[in-house]
Amino acid sequence: MIRIFIDADACPVRDETYQVAGRHGLKTYVVSNRLLAAPASPQIERIVVTDGMDVADDWIAEHVKPHDIVISSDIPLAARCVAKKACVLNPNGRILDENAIGMALAMRNLMEDLRSTGTMLGGGKSFTKKDRSAFLSALDTAVVRGKKQAAGSVLAARLAAPPGGRSV
Repeated sequence: MIRIFIDADACPVRDETYQVAGRHGLKTYVVSNRLLAAPASPQIERIVVTDGMDVADDWIAEHVKPHDIVISSDIPLAARCVAKKACVLNPNGRILDENAIGMALAMRNLMEDLRSTGTMLGGGKSFTKKDRSAFLSALDTAVVRGKKQAAGSVLAARLAAPPGGRSV
């Protein structure tokens, strides 16, 4: 069964994620440096990590498995999760997969360099209703695709196992 991990401290789409996860009956981990409000549900588990740089990212990267879904704007975390065959969505609905992560890392590094030299100041654009809508659509698509891929993996493993489940 696929799961959803939310890099939650600055995530603007937590409520939307709970809505989609609830509709699909998915376990959701809300990972943050402080206790955040979340709906009371056995399917939602809040993980509060110790203070420190990238501690929540480390927890997510350590626990994510193939076909899981990670919600994060953090490009280095996305790269770690994609390497583990997870699907990563940023809050505006952009899917960061093996095809997109290289360019996203390169762009992040370029922008970081430009900001550090003072060539560019400021951050990204503000979050809009259009971003929220795109996120909901992308998350639904990712869940359906993840369920199909996970089911295919289970079937392939069963077909590869020797009859009776024992080695000869």
